[in-house]
Amino acid sequence: MLDKESGVRYVKTFPAGKKSARHRIPSPFGEVFADRFGTCLLSFLGPTSRRCTGAIVMDKRHPSGTILDIFGKNTFNRGAMREKLPKTVFESLLGTIERGEPIDPDIVPAVAHGMKEWAMERGATHYCHWFQPMTGSTAEKHDAFLAFDSEQNPMERFSGSQLIQGEPDASSFPSGGMRTTFEARGYTAWDPSSPAFIMEGPHGATLCIPSIFLSYHGGPLDKKTPLLRSVEALSKAAVRMLRLLGRETSRVVPQAGCEQEYFLVDGKLYERRPDLMVAGRTLLGAAPPKGQQMEDHYFGSIPPRILHFMQDAERELYKLGVPAKTRHNEVAPHQFELAPIYEDVNLAADHNQLVMEFLKKVAARHGLALLLHEKPFAGINGSGKHNNWSLTDAEGNNLFEPGSTPHENLQFLIFLVAALKAVSKRAALLRCSIASAGNDLRLGANEAPPAIISVFLGEQLSAILDHLESGQPNGETARESIDLGISKIPLISRDNTDRNRTSPFAFTGNKFEFRAVPSSMSISIPHTVLATAMAEALDEMSGKLEKALENTENRDHAILSLLRAEIAATRKIRFEGDNYSDQWLQEAERRGLPNLPDTPRAMKLWIDGSTKELFQRYGVFDETDLHSRYQIKLEQYVKQIEIEAALVVDLVEQDILGACFEQQSRTAQSIAHLAVVTESPHLAVQKEYLDRYSRLLSDLITKVGHLKRLRDEIREEPDLEKKGSRTSTDLLGAMEEVRKTADALELQTDSKRWPLPSYLELLFQH
Repeated sequence: MLDKESGVRYVKTFPAGKKSARHRIPSPFGEVFADRFGTCLLSFLGPTSRRCTGAIVMDKRHPSGTILDIFGKNTFNRGAMREKLPKTVFESLLGTIERGEPIDPDIVPAVAHGMKEWAMERGATHYCHWFQPMTGSTAEKHDAFLAFDSEQNPMERFSGSQLIQGEPDASSFPSGGMRTTFEARGYTAWDPSSPAFIMEGPHGATLCIPSIFLSYHGGPLDKKTPLLRSVEALSKAAVRMLRLLGRETSRVVPQAGCEQEYFLVDGKLYERRPDLMVAGRTLLGAAPPKGQQMEDHYFGSIPPRILHFMQDAERELYKLGVPAKTRHNEVAPHQFELAPIYEDVNLAADHNQLVMEFLKKVAARHGLALLLHEKPFAGINGSGKHNNWSLTDAEGNNLFEPGSTPHENLQFLIFLVAALKAVSKRAALLRCSIASAGNDLRLGANEAPPAIISVFLGEQLSAILDHLESGQPNGETARESIDLGISKIPLISRDNTDRNRTSPFAFTGNKFEFRAVPSSMSISIPHTVLATAMAEALDEMSGKLEKALENTENRDHAILSLLRAEIAATRKIRFEGDNYSDQWLQEAERRGLPNLPDTPRAMKLWIDGSTKELFQRYGVFDETDLHSRYQIKLEQYVKQIEIEAALVVDLVEQDILGACFEQQSRTAQSIAHLAVVTESPHLAVQKEYLDRYSRLLSDLITKVGHLKRLRDEIREEPDLEKKGSRTSTDLLGAMEEVRKTADALELQTDSKRWPLPSYLELLFQH
């Protein structure tokens, strides 16, 4: 049912005792409705609205359905805008949000006033521009709705200029040389495409305005600005291609749904692990007798304490309009996952930042510590952020969805092959976009994809491309297929593929899953690279198709010729097998695929000549921006490992050595006392045990001394690139050597004497 005035599609519901009614609640991207089965259907805003729908199940046994009552209540969404803004202002603002039209300066004061009134009704006393600097987290500076009139009487005020622009101190944020420390000025600017929201506090609330962050000279100091630029570049390229295919649309927007993995440990145990508190991962710790080898945690019954935390976290996220959909146990003990419903990638990026922030806050309320590090525990699964990615036009068509007509399936093949082309040409840059110290530990181990970027399509879809490339008819299949109705084009199967959990970039029916993104990282930069690479691929293919159409009136023939050429050119990026195998490493090298196993080597792609040309061509980054990001990421990597090395030294010297000396002393005293009263042959065995323990202890002291000297030596290295290289090899290697010995001592030391909570306690104590 369509509301003609608002353009919102409604779903009829049938509450108890009524035959027909509709219940709706605002959300940041449209309206939420309950159907007769207690299902909450999301109809997204504007072009986004018809792009994707999903369902959240509500237990109707609870009075006043919890999701419907609270979803989006703390967001300045379409419903709130309609209520608080004049109709002309509302419609003008929707044009900016839905169609990317420039915002009309004349409406800004009215928007600011309506936003302030809405926020104050919900207890807000302050506002802030909420942005994402290069620190890896979010930032905010709160200002009160406080001003004075001409007679110095206090009043509450929020002007249009305050909405549009803020001026936080930019001097202490990472800039990679774009600014000097004494140049403090920086600007935040309102992003109207992401709804403002209320952040509740213990004594009031704050209106948070999603914003970009720029330097005094206009350079991007954040992660949102390049993402928005890349989305615009991709939209233009995709619209151009669709017109060549005979389709008109105003816009194409990437959609994202990022599955957030995380670990939970008891808060009291966490506070006794300085490495977890400071570095986010256990730098020491012997493997427990049981890890994940029994595979009994995955999709298992969620422990009551954890379920209570999840329900509270979801409630907070629903109030912010975050469409949290799925929760479950992950593979490793104490590992879990939250997955949302698809959204526009810009909104998905903002919402994922809120997910990470609120999971941590709510965990603390429950006496838990939430770990987002990619590898908090050695020897078991790490955590990722599997990014489900698709493209949708203004009419709601998923461009990665096989269709019901020949024309739709040609379109599907074009965009599918364009994605292959994008990944094939920019594989190294995609690896660069997900590089971090934590991800280096995760990639290629325990179900995480390797550092070599490849694409998995599945047996059936690969066979279709092979047949299309060769011009041979497709073989028969017993599965559901789609007949293109055009000669020489094979059948296309719907969702006719298994999943490959070892693949970093896998097609899963009507979307790609970029599985290599690390769990603690903002998705903005990976999606910036992906969108820009896709724009480049589409533009190159459009250029070839335009030339071909100049020489022929047979569009299908021109498209098929283009597809055959591009399928052949991108064959090297497709791999259907086990990405963990040694054979794949050799095969990938033979194919010429980049293998960048650590962050320092991957980071060099930011300043590669081809990267500079790509981003400058699409207006996403200029050369200065790229150099700054290279320096920021490399400095962050080095600093993180330096902190970890310092922690290892402190843990050993301040905690572990004392416990080991006490264990050694008690053991020696016991053997000495026994020798006084007996000449038992068992004394020799016990002395051998003491000797082995003492050798381990001496070995630990020697290795820690080496680690300290190496840390100090690398710290003095003036060349950042050399420092990064030595950090990734020498320093991490020395830390691992210390760990091996310390872990061996842990297994031979009285557990009551060992100063750090063990893996057994951390992973199995609920």
